[in-house]
Amino acid sequence: MTAIAISRLHYPVTTLGPGRRIGIWMQGCSIRCPGCISMDTWAHGRGMTTVEDVLCAISRWLHHDVGVTISGGEPFDQPLALAALLRSIRTASAADILVFTGYAREAVADELRRLEGLADALMSDPFERFAPQTLALRGSDNQRLHLLTPLGVERFSPYDRAVNAREQNLDLMFDDDGAVWLAGIPRPHDLRRLQSLLRAQGHDLAVSEDAWPDRSQSEVAEG
Repeated sequence: MTAIAISRLHYPVTTLGPGRRIGIWMQGCSIRCPGCISMDTWAHGRGMTTVEDVLCAISRWLHHDVGVTISGGEPFDQPLALAALLRSIRTASAADILVFTGYAREAVADELRRLEGLADALMSDPFERFAPQTLALRGSDNQRLHLLTPLGVERFSPYDRAVNAREQNLDLMFDDDGAVWLAGIPRPHDLRRLQSLLRAQGHDLAVSEDAWPDRSQSEVAEG
């Protein structure tokens, strides 16, 4: 069995690629982009399970018209687990697979060669908090979409363009413990606006950014 750290699984996700998708968020990130909306996925050593158990959990969703988006956290911080997960999904279904990484493609070139044919598209490069956000599927415009297979070209080439308003929706997810998650690519300050709106109506919304220090501050504290 192959160990893997997972933050959460969800279906359907409609905001991270074409169609209805299985979302797999891996746990642990060494990049830690300032302004990241998924700071709860940074810590390593949490959510340990196995690739086999992940495949079992998502198997009921794997059918011919579904896609898979793998994000995090940082998937390439767990290269062996990522490879095993991709192979398992590829063997079990014909789903198109999109992987998000905060690394430049050039930095994970060796890993990508070992994953040849397993991922259909890759969104690379770190989120930049103050960069423009005008392109589809990107948190910031420096991020690059790489089409890795013919299926990737078919499914994801339409995303090499400007984002439209309809694509700036977010998926709302509820866990059994009452936690609420948002999936998608929010615009700058979207979560703060939502937090303010709910607070004005007497509701409290905590976002992961409140629970984690800014990267630069944590580096100073640790240094």
